[in-house]
Amino acid sequence: MSARQSQQPFHTTLVLPVEGMTCASCVRRVEKALGGVEGVAGVSVNLATETATVTFEADRVSLDALQAVVADNGYTLRVPPSQGAPPGKAGQPGDATYRAIRKDLLLGAALTVPVTVLSMASMVEGLHAWLPLNPGQVNRVLLLLTTPVLFVAGARFFRGFWSATRHGTADMNTLVAVGTGAAYAYSTIAALFPEWLPIAAHHIYFDTSATIITLVLFGKLLEASAKRRASEAIRTLIGLQPTRALVKRNGVEQEIPIEEVRAGDTVLVRPGGRIPVDGTVVGGRTTVDESVVTGESLPVEKAAGDGVVGGTVNQTGSIEVRATAVGNATVLAHIVRLVELAQASKPSIQALADRIAAVFVPAVIGIAAVTFGLWLTVGGAGFTEAMMKCIAVLIIACPCALGLATPTAIMVGSGVGARLGILFRNNAALETLRRVRTIVLDKTGTITEGRLAVVTVWPLHGYDERSVLAFAAGVERRSEHPIAEAVVREANSRGVDMHEADDFESHTGFGVSARIDGRRVVVGNAALLQSAAVDMRGAEASVDEMGIGGRTMIFVAVDGTLAGVIGVADVIRPTSPEAIARLAAMGFDTVMLTGDGEKSARSIAGQAGVHTVIAEVLPGDKARRVHDLQAAGGVVAMVGDGINDAPALAQADVGIAMGTGTDVAMEAADITLMRGDLRTLVDAILLSRQMRRIIVQNFFWAFVYNVIGIPLAAVGMLNPMLAAAAMAFSSVSVVSNSLRLRRFRSTIV
Repeated sequence: MSARQSQQPFHTTLVLPVEGMTCASCVRRVEKALGGVEGVAGVSVNLATETATVTFEADRVSLDALQAVVADNGYTLRVPPSQGAPPGKAGQPGDATYRAIRKDLLLGAALTVPVTVLSMASMVEGLHAWLPLNPGQVNRVLLLLTTPVLFVAGARFFRGFWSATRHGTADMNTLVAVGTGAAYAYSTIAALFPEWLPIAAHHIYFDTSATIITLVLFGKLLEASAKRRASEAIRTLIGLQPTRALVKRNGVEQEIPIEEVRAGDTVLVRPGGRIPVDGTVVGGRTTVDESVVTGESLPVEKAAGDGVVGGTVNQTGSIEVRATAVGNATVLAHIVRLVELAQASKPSIQALADRIAAVFVPAVIGIAAVTFGLWLTVGGAGFTEAMMKCIAVLIIACPCALGLATPTAIMVGSGVGARLGILFRNNAALETLRRVRTIVLDKTGTITEGRLAVVTVWPLHGYDERSVLAFAAGVERRSEHPIAEAVVREANSRGVDMHEADDFESHTGFGVSARIDGRRVVVGNAALLQSAAVDMRGAEASVDEMGIGGRTMIFVAVDGTLAGVIGVADVIRPTSPEAIARLAAMGFDTVMLTGDGEKSARSIAGQAGVHTVIAEVLPGDKARRVHDLQAAGGVVAMVGDGINDAPALAQADVGIAMGTGTDVAMEAADITLMRGDLRTLVDAILLSRQMRRIIVQNFFWAFVYNVIGIPLAAVGMLNPMLAAAAMAFSSVSVVSNSLRLRRFRSTIV
């Protein structure tokens, strides 16, 4: 049984904002706190989105309890007023955070520049003579200028340091606050009470403290800016929902807020407008741009009876839509939720980073203390020089980039996927998908179109194709059978005039009959026509010819004479053979799983290019067949679209649902292909591989600054200000590398 199958139905999952996190150590601490609450089944904390995704038993765990345990650890968990809040609002890095950092940076930079200039002027021989202040006065001015930099612009670091200290922990704030605070405290003593220190120790490091705070803030601003760009995809998805809708109620048109639209309302959509709800067209004809949902660039024609999706663009005509889903029940809301879940979940590669983060900051503080002690006792350095080397170690080691390595790549990659119509539900699939070697494909609705279509019309005894279709469709349009729909659809597409039928009669399991223009027409299988005493001579050749390929034969008789045979089949999607060929070229073994008979299944598989066929499988046995493939040593991905595919999707190592299928299949799957095109599966695999590569590269960039910088700082080759710049740009390197995923392009031409 897979992990997905074991999750209990009474579990609730919420994505909640967390304030105060600054690095990977913070992430680890919040996860540990929430995970320790009895009744919490799973926790995933994301530094890039500043959220915690918590799965818990709603009848045992209150949101107040979650909020309290996070507060006890020095952070703030924001709880929505209700669990029905619209998706997408919680999980996005806010503009307020960006603006706050920018405000602090502007203040810090405005004061750091004169601090640096004044410090340099006072140290240059001959230049300080031009200053109107003596050295003691210069030091006091530097103190006045530096104090707001640390405790106003840099207040966030000291608040975080105090909070972590109260809870007996340490994080990035600890490193920054201890480093800059030590330099500031020493310099303050030297400025205000120089008599307390020997003459040789009258060094001032206000410029070091101010510059470090400003550089770290600069890095945080670049990081916040990059986060906003990384989350553009989901922000765009949320923005696709119109804020108002034109609704017809009791014959009166009125424009109302989208929140007031109810299922069953009739919504009017003009050309160029976004469709505000999911629904069914009840009036008018148009073309709709569905690219925001499916990734498909070509517009789709819509007429009465066709479904439309909220957020898509009505292009050419005015239509009336009866709302079937509004608010959180729409496809767009479902997509946003899936993207949020994808951004919140972690691939297993992150587990190593989390374990490192748990011990990283305490280890760095230990290294810094040893550095200080060795320089002071063994290296022959004075107190101030040893302190500067200690501060450099503290600053270069800030683990901000470590906490951003995975989530930023996930944010960008899942956003790119959403744009292409690929929805990752969780990112464990990223790890697993790269190990998959067997892809199991459901036939109906996955390899094939999933609906019957007329593939051949074989006229007999002097009738032509149009007349055969005219008689058959005239009778069949009174039926709701899928075969009848296929015949009527074919007649409409050919522009065939259908005759009016009287005395319609349905023969369950056999076919239909009626009278058209006074002539008796029977449409159905061979048994029905034989019971109606129709001469079936001449049908044998048609049956032999059309029986190939799993076609269903529909016989049409007029006044006791066989007029023709219509072949109906679930046709292969035009793009399926290309997609399967590309999967084979990538090294995957493809298997078709179907309930069809062996002969019919092999015919379809041959046309699609699938070499392995498992036929005559009952719906309840699909999951068992997938399990058998897994037991044989394979890592298996399953692609399906129907309700009966849901157990097999859950059983597979990676479940992939066609978005054109049912909601049940989409809920059971790890990945959803909204376009309903198997070629999108190739894109999904390539995108997941690229995301994995980016994550690995990000860990390199997260660690390379520390691995190189900490030893350099410890031996005195890296001053604190350069360390601060390197620390800031380690985060920038990680986020910038993640943003390269935005260049990913679909392979579908």
